[in-house]
Amino acid sequence: MALAAEPADCHRPVVELDNVSFSFGGRTVIDGLSLTVRERDFVGIIGPNGSGKTTLLRLIVGLLRPGGGTVRLFGEPAERFRDWHLIGYVPQRKAFNPLFPATVREVVLSGLYGRRKLFRRITRTDQARCSDALEVLGIADLESRRIGALSGGQQQRVFLARALIASPRLLILDEPTAGVDEETQDNFFGLLRHMHQKHNMTFLMVTHDTDRVCSYLGREPEATSGRLSFYVRHSHGLEDCAETDLLHTLRMKEG
Repeated sequence: MALAAEPADCHRPVVELDNVSFSFGGRTVIDGLSLTVRERDFVGIIGPNGSGKTTLLRLIVGLLRPGGGTVRLFGEPAERFRDWHLIGYVPQRKAFNPLFPATVREVVLSGLYGRRKLFRRITRTDQARCSDALEVLGIADLESRRIGALSGGQQQRVFLARALIASPRLLILDEPTAGVDEETQDNFFGLLRHMHQKHNMTFLMVTHDTDRVCSYLGREPEATSGRLSFYVRHSHGLEDCAETDLLHTLRMKEG
């Protein structure tokens, strides 16, 4: 399966999967998937349980290695890719250990750490960005709470803030609003739409919320592979937003 080719002057590839396969326990989960995601694409991935959605995301972020084929990130083979600060990843909430001993602010700030800079010094600018992210996701009043003491919906807001704080070029989301109330879902999807349209960001999102995704990406999938369907919208706007802080994005939504 390959998404339709773009004109030569379109934005550069961000994620490329070339005939990628993956098997687990003797069962083929991903079978010969070819996919190109370009700069400023918004790709919604929909499929039933067990169709390989989460596996696909884990292959892209390097947590799994394909049994066959090649994964490239920003033109670099995944096994040699080092610029992980360019990628924000929100896994399913069930992957989180609720006993992890950290406060909400500490968890959000950890989104600024690269894989090679686990103990980087936090600056005043970093703290300000953290405060912005907490405000946007409506969790500023929880910043001193232990993450494990929060409700499921509150925890998911923290993970969303953590992924957004570093303004990644590629944001990968695995069921990002599962267990989150309707108001927070509306705010979050409004945030994603604005960032996709006005900022140089690319999105890959797995979700069961077909109606909400299709209302933005279109009712017909651009491509399918096995039981996976890929809904795609490309933002061709040449003018990026002059503002980069998250609170600006919130103000744009409210304006």
